[in-house]
Amino acid sequence: MLLSQIRTDDGGTRVVVREGTEAYAVRDVATVYDLATGCAAGGEGLAQRIGALGLGPAVNLEAAYAEGRLLPPILHPDPAHLHLTGTGLTHLGSASTRDAMHAGADTALTDSMKMFRLGLEGGKPRAGGIGVQPEWFYKGNGAALVAPGAELTSPAFAQDGGEEPEIAGVYVIGPDGTPVRLGFTLANEFSDHVMERENYLYLAHSKLRPASLGPELLVGDLPEHVEGTSRIRRGGEVIFEAPFLSGEANMSHTIANLEHHHFKYDVFRQPGDVHVHMFGTATLSFAEGVRTQPGDVFEIEAPAFGLPLRNALSGMPAPRAEQTVAVRTL
Repeated sequence: MLLSQIRTDDGGTRVVVREGTEAYAVRDVATVYDLATGCAAGGEGLAQRIGALGLGPAVNLEAAYAEGRLLPPILHPDPAHLHLTGTGLTHLGSASTRDAMHAGADTALTDSMKMFRLGLEGGKPRAGGIGVQPEWFYKGNGAALVAPGAELTSPAFAQDGGEEPEIAGVYVIGPDGTPVRLGFTLANEFSDHVMERENYLYLAHSKLRPASLGPELLVGDLPEHVEGTSRIRRGGEVIFEAPFLSGEANMSHTIANLEHHHFKYDVFRQPGDVHVHMFGTATLSFAEGVRTQPGDVFEIEAPAFGLPLRNALSGMPAPRAEQTVAVRTL
């Protein structure tokens, strides 16, 4: 089952469910957030609740995409209560990609490689066990979330804007503080790789950029093996195309271990909050020498996740001296 939400002609929101090729509006619920929080409070599953609500008219998702009416598959009424976070160095091959970006390090074994090895050795504990904690980063709140088809914009001080094709878990926090997973979606964890390459301690800065989520949310568990394609189109020509792999068969951590090390913090278990947690990647066009330009279109697709995620890179602001942000004293 795939869930999405679209903007209606009258400015409202509609939840859409798809099985196979047919997509239908879900009756009597306006947003995926309302659907999910109702299920979390009532102890129902999404499929059970949708079955009880019933289906309305058929929806042409491709047409809605072309018209710019597709929304992210999850939003919060208050964007400050939606958290965008992620983990790195979680995929087999991700350490070599990171090392390629940080070539010239003084030590034979970089901190990135050390972190990756920790994951290999202890990222997949037995069921019920707690494994080694991963690298973790914060991207922002719901204000940084960009809809499928919308532009990704870098700040004026950015040095780069590059894609990171990932799978993200989508969660709401139930009334009792329990994290409840809705499912998984494609994500473009857009980052500034030039800034990160200057010094890996700038990684936290490089992640404070927008992110986009796939048009559709895959309800249920993440497949063991996910194979997708990441590409960049420039003026109608594909200038980069590479496969990306995800799913636990291609990872050094279990999803459960990554979830534990995020939600173990009380601050991330506040009732009603939404979390979008990105699980990392080993595929970057930047590592292959690609330098993005305004107008480039990022496209991330994987068959299990429905429609591909597409976002254009907006015109980068002209280079200029960084403006000081003044803080006023009360």
